[in-house]
Amino acid sequence: MNKRELKEFLDHKVSVYNTPDFIPHDPIQIPHRYSDPKDIAISGFLTATISWGNRKSIINNASRLMELMDNAPASFIRDFQDHDLDRFDSFVHRTFNSEDCKTFMRALQDIEKHDDGLENAFAEANKSSTHLQEGISKFKQRFFQINHLQRTQKHVSDPLKNSSAKRINMFLRWMVRKDAHNVDFGIWDKISMSELSLPLDVHTGNVSRQLKLLKRKQNDAKAVLELDLSLRKMDPVDPVKYDFALFGLGAFNEL
Repeated sequence: MNKRELKEFLDHKVSVYNTPDFIPHDPIQIPHRYSDPKDIAISGFLTATISWGNRKSIINNASRLMELMDNAPASFIRDFQDHDLDRFDSFVHRTFNSEDCKTFMRALQDIEKHDDGLENAFAEANKSSTHLQEGISKFKQRFFQINHLQRTQKHVSDPLKNSSAKRINMFLRWMVRKDAHNVDFGIWDKISMSELSLPLDVHTGNVSRQLKLLKRKQNDAKAVLELDLSLRKMDPVDPVKYDFALFGLGAFNEL
């Protein structure tokens, strides 16, 4: 395919997969249970944080997290006292254990208290950055300003340490992307869609290489920046809409 044909092909695949039918089969279903922007952001951030491994397990454990927060994540984060965190003693998702979970609760409460929410924390970190991936690294520094175990830091990726930061880029896609299909929420306006990077994983990486959008063999931060350039040539305003196409092509073995 030439460049024009490739763009037409991927635009079509975006239209196939970027539909509400996608929601019940994806972890994005968790924040879709809420209508308040604070609930959406907090539930989305926690869901994205544990979004690795078996999809059914991700959704089940994210649902359990919401239940432990009384299915009112924003109110819980705003109001909990430290003894309220005892309810998370048995929570675990792969290597994300109860102590990691409690640290995330404390960090989110600190951000709500001092930054008035995740959007402001991300926007402030991005303001002094040359690109959003650097902003993610600065957000990580902000997130761990509270007392924490060193081991918990691995659960927030750092692109400046060459991580693809797949889960945070996915979360930012959820919050920032806005279109008529309402799969992504588009409730944040302090970060531009044009700044977003694709949540690079095994599926999207392999498909991107097959389509010659990506040469780098590793799925790392350098690959994310390379893929950014390719996708922004096709759509400089909304480059990460192609996540739907690339993920769908890989997940359903269409190539």
